[in-house]
Amino acid sequence: MKLAETIAHLRAAFPAQGFFADKEWVLSPEAFVLDENTVTLIRELGAALRSFQRACNTLYFDERHAWVSRLIDQGKPERVVRLGRLERWRNDLPRVLRPDLLLTSDGVCISELDSLPGGIGLTAWLNETYALLGQNVIGGDSGMINSFAQAFPVEDFIISKESGDYVPEMLWLAEKLERRVMRPWELQPYELNGRALYRFFELFDLANIENADVMLRMAESGEVAFTPPLKAFLEEKLWLALFWSPALEDYWQDTLLSSHLTLLQKCIPFGWVVDPAPLPSFAVFPKLDIQSWSEMKSFGGKKRELVLKISGFSDRSWGSRGVFIGHDLSQEQWGEVIEEALSSFSRHPYILQEFHRAKVVQHPAWFDEAETARLVPSRVRLCPYYFGAAEVDDPLLGGVLATVCPANKKILHGMRDAMMLPCVA
Repeated sequence: MKLAETIAHLRAAFPAQGFFADKEWVLSPEAFVLDENTVTLIRELGAALRSFQRACNTLYFDERHAWVSRLIDQGKPERVVRLGRLERWRNDLPRVLRPDLLLTSDGVCISELDSLPGGIGLTAWLNETYALLGQNVIGGDSGMINSFAQAFPVEDFIISKESGDYVPEMLWLAEKLERRVMRPWELQPYELNGRALYRFFELFDLANIENADVMLRMAESGEVAFTPPLKAFLEEKLWLALFWSPALEDYWQDTLLSSHLTLLQKCIPFGWVVDPAPLPSFAVFPKLDIQSWSEMKSFGGKKRELVLKISGFSDRSWGSRGVFIGHDLSQEQWGEVIEEALSSFSRHPYILQEFHRAKVVQHPAWFDEAETARLVPSRVRLCPYYFGAAEVDDPLLGGVLATVCPANKKILHGMRDAMMLPCVA
């Protein structure tokens, strides 16, 4: 199909009435191609991440490592902590996993693990649309829809105002699945009785969600079932740093299959919990070789190739708003964000991770009314979507979304001048 025909098809296929809440991105006539090694790695990651998340859930309740739950729970309201510990869903896990993967020169780097991700409807639509163009997208034209339906066989959707940007794609997805989309401000609590619901609202937003208190009481009594489970502790970036904690090395080795452990060690960047507690005079932070976080303020050049992130229970923990790249800041700014991380530890812990640079690739983009697509130097974030119930060890890979950003961007996320594409093998 010629470029003009391809672009016309993409435009014609794009759902009406602001499917993606007025979001814009650059169109491309081609899906993003992944090499065989990357596809294999992504397929293997699903089982490894499922076992990692299950191990995190077990560790949280493990009294032999009680310091972990104390760390994870700090700053959270008592109600939220109690919900996470409820016996009714003690072993429940999120049924959809989406890691954010930076495509690097030697594989992929996991920057986040999201169990309440947006983009499910978007990726399903992209897969369907590019498949109609004859492109062999990962998951096929209906892989996202079928995998979601298998993981959530009866669930309707409930979505908050705060997640309003995702309402259009959720409506589209619900229509495909013949499900209902419910809004907390439009319903009477009795309408929820006996329902199973896919929860699309953040637990840190509970104070702003209409009918939240009654919905939570109904969940506690078993009158309504939410998935993902009401476990704020599983939605923390802290786990990615705890994976590298020397105090937990034996736990991960004993709990994870060696193949999963090796794969996660390859893909999770080394990280630290930014805890202001002083170290003994004979100790240093691994790999940093410093005794206090204040020493890090004077880092320069390559030593500052680090990423500081707010962990989870905060409205700044999504959309890259709480992410700071050391070498992209001035010395003064770097010192300020370190101080912010230290002073907010008891309310909103931060993690520090080694910075991994996404490699530069060339991908064709279509601009305006040009007759040919132009190759654009880009860096890529990959978002595979894995679906499966808690007892499923190897969740289904429904599809992979590529966010293809201009090469000069340090933080890779959806933006107007990026391409949003499905992936092909």
